[in-house]
Amino acid sequence: MIRNLQCLEISGYQEMKVRTSCAGLRNLLQGLRCSVRYYSKHSCLQTVCVYSKIKPKQCCILDCAGSTCTHRTLPPGSILPWRCFSCKQEGTKIPSKRKQNASITSDLLYKNLLKSEQENWNDISARYKAMTKRIKEKLEELHNKCTFSLGSPRIRFGENVYFEENGCVFLSKADDVDEENGDMLFSTEDLGFSDAFIQRIRISPDQRYMAISLKSENSEEATCVIIKLGHFPVVEKVIPSVFSFEWAANDVLYYTSQKNLKCQNVFMTTFTNQKHTKLVYTEHDARFFVDIYCTKDRRFLTINSNSKTSSEVWLIDCRHPFKSPVLVQARTKGVIYHVEHRNDELYILTTYGEPAEYKLMKAPVAASGKENWQLVYALEKKTKLVDLEMFSDHCIMFLKNAGHLYLNAISFFSHSVQSIKLPTWACEFELESQPEHTTSTCYFQLTSPVHPPKRFAYSFKENNLIEQAVQEVPIITNCHTTRLLAKSKDETLVPITVFHNMNSKELHRKPLLVHVYGAYGVDLNMSFKEDKLMLIEEGWILAYCHVRGGGELGLSWHKDGCQHNKLKGLHDLKACIMLLHELGFSQPKYTALAAASAGGILAGALCNSAPELIRAMVLQAPFVDVLNTMMKTHLPLTIEEQEEWGNPLADEKCMKYIKSYCPYQNIKPQCYPSVFITAYENDQRVPLTGVLRYVRKLRKAALDHASRTSEKGNWVPNIILDIQASGSHCDSSWEDSLNEVARHLAFLNKELEVCHLQHHSKPCK
Repeated sequence: MIRNLQCLEISGYQEMKVRTSCAGLRNLLQGLRCSVRYYSKHSCLQTVCVYSKIKPKQCCILDCAGSTCTHRTLPPGSILPWRCFSCKQEGTKIPSKRKQNASITSDLLYKNLLKSEQENWNDISARYKAMTKRIKEKLEELHNKCTFSLGSPRIRFGENVYFEENGCVFLSKADDVDEENGDMLFSTEDLGFSDAFIQRIRISPDQRYMAISLKSENSEEATCVIIKLGHFPVVEKVIPSVFSFEWAANDVLYYTSQKNLKCQNVFMTTFTNQKHTKLVYTEHDARFFVDIYCTKDRRFLTINSNSKTSSEVWLIDCRHPFKSPVLVQARTKGVIYHVEHRNDELYILTTYGEPAEYKLMKAPVAASGKENWQLVYALEKKTKLVDLEMFSDHCIMFLKNAGHLYLNAISFFSHSVQSIKLPTWACEFELESQPEHTTSTCYFQLTSPVHPPKRFAYSFKENNLIEQAVQEVPIITNCHTTRLLAKSKDETLVPITVFHNMNSKELHRKPLLVHVYGAYGVDLNMSFKEDKLMLIEEGWILAYCHVRGGGELGLSWHKDGCQHNKLKGLHDLKACIMLLHELGFSQPKYTALAAASAGGILAGALCNSAPELIRAMVLQAPFVDVLNTMMKTHLPLTIEEQEEWGNPLADEKCMKYIKSYCPYQNIKPQCYPSVFITAYENDQRVPLTGVLRYVRKLRKAALDHASRTSEKGNWVPNIILDIQASGSHCDSSWEDSLNEVARHLAFLNKELEVCHLQHHSKPCK
């Protein structure tokens, strides 16, 4: 797959999974996609990339819409799309006494606020305990019913197949792939990495070495372990703080180092008789993030340096791995590109030319400048390129248009394009591992929030789609999917995807859960979640609002909702919720809003500007203090994030504009909905201090309003902050994630006065 930019879906309750390394183009296109929290034990399969937890019930979490850093991989370009700023400061300057005193005061205030919120949660958590327990039991039951195995991702070399199961890597013959019949090459537990999960695997061309990256739930950085294979595999080298790595030759490994959420150095290390490591590339622009990728035919390694608006790619010839990298095309403002290789030609996915959407182009390796780029295929207007996979004779594109998924197969021989519309219920897809780039069949999975994954195969020769009946999957027959268009303030039509139980009557009295993200060009995460299926079975309505700022309608959709256009996303969200109510999908007193990370901006802004539209809101690691964060240039991602939010330090108009929508800045005494926020002590991307300030100010405003109004039965919202000591912006254990989702749903059921999960002996109010 063509890979590239960085990704953090974290999206829904949006769920985000960090998928580091092989979802292909999908991640470069969507930016660092981490994915919002989701507790499903099975993560989607990734190409040539084993990604799974050590223990059966563990999984990454956090969605951006949606999203994983899903779906779902950490790509090489912009840094995590889920708001991510580190609270750590670099430098060793000795502060003055006044600054030291201010720092001490600030630390004490932070500790006092943290302690106060933890005590507050301990006091009120009991009221949700019984319902949380019942919801957990229901979710575990659904999980066991819907769980099915499509097998672990496979890495095939001739007759050998490498695969991962429960924290162990095995080697089997191609015709006998089974854990019991395989030879164990690596075990996280045996080597003292019991608290880590395997994130990525790369096998050297001659199969003498295996490189594995390991990541713990409380760290953003991974450790790379290189193992010399043989009858008795041994650890050859351990490299800390690694982001991506690829083999250039049998005994030459290239890797990128990661520090404080930044990735800017590329190293080469050798395993010859004269072992050595040297720096081969450094990126000096703080807006850029560096990643390494190996072309599908293994001819080149690409060093990809990407910001949110421009790219630069360098080639390393795998036949001559010690030669200096060669530049493909110097970075140009507004031009993003990613590179694959086939038959001495570079195939370039790029935004170059008009319109500024992705196009597939090609150029000779020897003359790779953009003046030589020739168009191969251009996308239609308002079409989103979700992923791309290169094969020896074909190219597969997965596209999204008007909410529907399409598969386009481009033949490099006949130059024809075959287009197949995928099943209408499908909202997400995930490519599976490809045995070799010469294969004639492409395997992938389709899913939706309420449909467990189904496996499909596309045959290039037959040009047909075949559903693979690997194992019986529950068929959801009582769920109806509706696609709507809401007219925003400026007349722009905004897509909405709605799910509800076909047996439900009086939909205007049913609870509605609205999802939103709208940032970094990242789509809402719409992969399967057991909690979504449970809600449908209980009569809830689920709505996914694909507002501007996200990527559902292509790059222009993102551009029209970032920087000085951010308020358009808020107008879109208002229009979506109002249309849902007008069409009879619930009503304000039964409506809740869910968002995660950067999705917290639009959710928080809606709470300030139109609180009457919803009754409750659940936020996960929300970015709610935009202005203060973007004013702090010592934070590692501030400079890079200026391409998304603007630079308030250099532009007074930008400062005023951010202030006009920033959730923290616009809190005022009024009747707010109830709010449940989950935050993480170890979150490097959304500083906990900003969340603490937001909650304190929001709670005070709600109480001030209540004290000023003397109407009978005046309602005071519940403002709850649940601070998790474990987990981080992108990862949590299975148990932590399950508990978190159950607490969110218990909160929503009580706030919206949903009866079916309450004790039968206690009637609803």
